[in-house]
Amino acid sequence: MENPNLGTLRKKAMRLPLTPGVYLMKDAAGKIIYIGKAKALKNRVSQYFGSQNTHTAKVRKMVEQVSDFDYIMTDSEFEALVLECSLIKQNQPKYNILLKDDKGYSYIKIKPNPWGNITACFRKDDDTAEYLGPYTGNYSVTQAVEQAKEIFQLPTCAKVFPRDIKSQRPCLNFFLSRCSAPCAGKISESDYNESVNAAVAFLKGGSKAPVRMMREEMERAAENLEFEKAARLRDRIRAMERIANRQKVVTSQSKWQDVFAVVRQGDKGCLAVLRFREGLLCATEHFIFDFTSPLPETREQLLLSYYGMQREIPPKILIDGEVAECDDLVRFLEEKRQKKVELTIPQIGDGHRLIRMCLSNAAQKLGDYSGRKGTQTTVLDELAKTLGLPRLPVYIEAYDISHTAGADNVCGMVVFRDARPLKSAYRRFAIQGFDGQDDYGSMREVLSRRLNRYVEEQESGEGFGRLPDLILLDGGQGQVNAVKPVIDAMGLDIPVFGMVKDNKHRTCAIATGGEEIEIRDGRRVFTLVSSIQEEVHRFSIAYHKEKHTRGAVSTTLVRIPGIGEKKAKALLKAFGSLKKIRAADETALCAVPGISKANAKEIRAFFDEQKTE
Repeated sequence: MENPNLGTLRKKAMRLPLTPGVYLMKDAAGKIIYIGKAKALKNRVSQYFGSQNTHTAKVRKMVEQVSDFDYIMTDSEFEALVLECSLIKQNQPKYNILLKDDKGYSYIKIKPNPWGNITACFRKDDDTAEYLGPYTGNYSVTQAVEQAKEIFQLPTCAKVFPRDIKSQRPCLNFFLSRCSAPCAGKISESDYNESVNAAVAFLKGGSKAPVRMMREEMERAAENLEFEKAARLRDRIRAMERIANRQKVVTSQSKWQDVFAVVRQGDKGCLAVLRFREGLLCATEHFIFDFTSPLPETREQLLLSYYGMQREIPPKILIDGEVAECDDLVRFLEEKRQKKVELTIPQIGDGHRLIRMCLSNAAQKLGDYSGRKGTQTTVLDELAKTLGLPRLPVYIEAYDISHTAGADNVCGMVVFRDARPLKSAYRRFAIQGFDGQDDYGSMREVLSRRLNRYVEEQESGEGFGRLPDLILLDGGQGQVNAVKPVIDAMGLDIPVFGMVKDNKHRTCAIATGGEEIEIRDGRRVFTLVSSIQEEVHRFSIAYHKEKHTRGAVSTTLVRIPGIGEKKAKALLKAFGSLKKIRAADETALCAVPGISKANAKEIRAFFDEQKTE
């Protein structure tokens, strides 16, 4: 349903200045539903109220609800970026990318000394306490707190100190060296506070720095003959090493960095984040969101939203692709961190390995959300990025022409859905427009027939009534050039590529735009495209052989007096092969529609004579 205020809104947008700023879209109740920034307010805002065909479904839905808009001019694009980030945090508009998921956020609450405590919680409710976070997933936060308490022998019970000091005898945890038993007066206030401080340092910075400091302190205590203190520090170090050894961690050459990757499927996307501290993977997060903008702009919005809710910003951030307004984004991060921030897209080495791992995690999470396997989402995402596609090619159609020196021209069409063959959607085409060898003309005819069927059946949304996300042709750039005008003439936007083989008939590249994209380096993409090319070749060859065999049989049958093409086809349809027709008696032959008793006698006489000869 088109917005009835579209004309009024467009006129208002055309009066906006050509200056940087932030715009706020509002619904009929005056509630802000979307906030964006612009280099030139007039150009950006007017785009929303022009042609709706260029927008995504979600943007069109947003525009339908816009009753009015407001704007704030700024002196620079950077000021607009900072203001946009601040306003989004304040208003949480429904159509902005908001990094929320079904797990909610968790915090680590640190009650100050004396007799401080560390707990996991879901919200900030104490102004005197320090909070670490927010983190996604309560399990990892709870696990980290439990490990810290185990290492530094902090109580896990609900007792409050100093109120409950010496209130009872120590429990079993004290005898297992898992609690220092302040309830029984087994530890002094200063030693307890030292343990809490060490646990906080462990939670903030990982195990390496605290272990190094504790080793030095243990050696000093031993030299000063403080053997109890040295033994306590020794036990802490052993506990930290034991926990570190049982953790399955991924290492990074960079001590402190975050890794981001985005996977898209239709209008849905998944952002995965790997967080490294002290060179070890300490946390993973993922967020499912709706796509409303091109990928570079989406990455910028995601980074702004993510670091808008984070207290700590690492010195190095790895991302999987281009980011819009990258310089302004880096400046924003550096001003918040008060130090230099490096934003990079690694192509090789350790960083590239981490990006691939992050992509796999994002694909798996998006696959879980959509019901698709993570490996399928991963390979489709890699294929989309290799070919520069705007979305995952979930539904792929592939075509191959087959003939013998221009005779029995046919084309096979196979369909891969979610990177797997969908055999119920396979189709066969007999070339009808001409005789002789013309692969380009054959492919043009087939695509024309297929797309005309789409026009007739598009309301069904099934079979020919569904457009593919990607068309692959067995052949090079010539095949692509042959069918591209057909697609363009129908006003359709379907990516078309050719599958190229080397001199050993192995898939080696994908052809487009007068050049070839090598795919041998991308193992998953190479395997998928090779499988598609082999399957469509097999399918078209099988149809060609069947048609060629039927043609030979038909040629034999029309040699019989009284049997023409129509009756020959009826016989083949009824019996399936020449061998069965040859073995049939007159009664069985007469049962075929169109075959008279006289025809049956001629057929039997023909084959009996052949048998005698």
